[in-house]
Amino acid sequence: MLMEIAASVAIIGAGCSGLTAIKNCLQAGINQVVCFEKGDQLGGNWVFTAAESHSSICETTHIISSKKLSEYIDFPMPDHYPDYPSHRQVLEYFQAYARHFELAPYIRFNTAVEAAKPLPDGRWTLHLSDGSQQVFDYLMVANGHHSAPKLPQFKGHFTGKIQHSHSFKNNQTYAGQRVLVVGAGNSGCDCAVEISRVADRVAISMRRPYYIIPKFMMGRPTDTYNKLLVKLPQFLRKRLQRLSLWLQVGNYEDYGLQTPDYPITRCHPTLNTELLYKIRHGKVQPRRGIERVDGQQVHFEDGTVEEFDVIMAATGYEINFPFFNKDLIDYSDAERIPLYLRMIHPDFKRLFFIGLVQPQGCVWPISDHQAKLAASHIAGRWPLPTDLRRRAEAEADDIARQFITSKRHRLEIHYHPFIAQLQKLIPPQAPEWPQPKATQHPKIA
Repeated sequence: MLMEIAASVAIIGAGCSGLTAIKNCLQAGINQVVCFEKGDQLGGNWVFTAAESHSSICETTHIISSKKLSEYIDFPMPDHYPDYPSHRQVLEYFQAYARHFELAPYIRFNTAVEAAKPLPDGRWTLHLSDGSQQVFDYLMVANGHHSAPKLPQFKGHFTGKIQHSHSFKNNQTYAGQRVLVVGAGNSGCDCAVEISRVADRVAISMRRPYYIIPKFMMGRPTDTYNKLLVKLPQFLRKRLQRLSLWLQVGNYEDYGLQTPDYPITRCHPTLNTELLYKIRHGKVQPRRGIERVDGQQVHFEDGTVEEFDVIMAATGYEINFPFFNKDLIDYSDAERIPLYLRMIHPDFKRLFFIGLVQPQGCVWPISDHQAKLAASHIAGRWPLPTDLRRRAEAEADDIARQFITSKRHRLEIHYHPFIAQLQKLIPPQAPEWPQPKATQHPKIA
């Protein structure tokens, strides 16, 4: 019989990371768990609404990691799901996960954490939106990092409409419009493709070269193809990645794109098959970075000048913890984020960030492993190292060496090596989910 752990744990957010945090606490024998969710349902960013909301997904969103590499540790996606499930299927998967492990009783919906304050003994006081306060032994932060849009500052004044991709829900309002998408990350490419179906003209502005990678490689989802290369020596793996991408795409100059001068793995990948198709069919036109704006005219760095009705800024998000005093923890403008295992702050040993990563792969399995390790610590099965600060700083330095210098890479990690690192640390006595629940098949229509 699993021994019950006396510690109390608060979790902020009932999205993909918060759900697995609850589950792993329960699995470790920690039953005094409360997850505070400001919305009225679980799923976080994957709860689609037609109006602008916390969620940043649009009507046609599909995940960019394949289903087999996007599963929780002990909860497979159904066989009938496609290689890249839609946002509706992803939400159904999270709902099934919550039913299967009976997580709902531990979630307080419509309850925001307005302030989280550390006590001298290391515990945390939470000030809640209903006016109450509660004290917990440990705090897990799982509020995500795609909810506070970051808008660019342009030189000059644009008299058309400027909006962030966070507010893009469908392409209906862009019919007949001239639209410039700024940024060629995954959101920017998705917006450009969808808007090009109805707009009069669509261009996409890129300040630097990007790798635009098809979602299928050699007939397989790209991430599963790359998984086959993980065990190869790095020099050989890089050559095979470049060769296979060239065989699929050819030369980027043929698309009007710049060829990246850095290895594929040094930048967060953009997976989009349709953008390349749209470019070659003239429906999306690549443009360089913006030099300035004047009225509805946009002046690009190569001297090109064009008029647009809308600028869609797919320029990322701020790292936002509205419940922390900025003097306590604030990563919104930080150049580097020194956290051990991307989750443990050297000054707050009873605080765990779950899912505060930008993996070259799916975040949910990583959150699952992080939560399992955090729960193992709370249950007394895994001690924290004594040199937390040194390790946290070393990780931040390692990220700076591995990836292009950019704030968007502050949270970047390589998917397979990071999961392997977490797996090595999870103690052998970490409990599995009690039978017979682990044998039940997910009930998803």
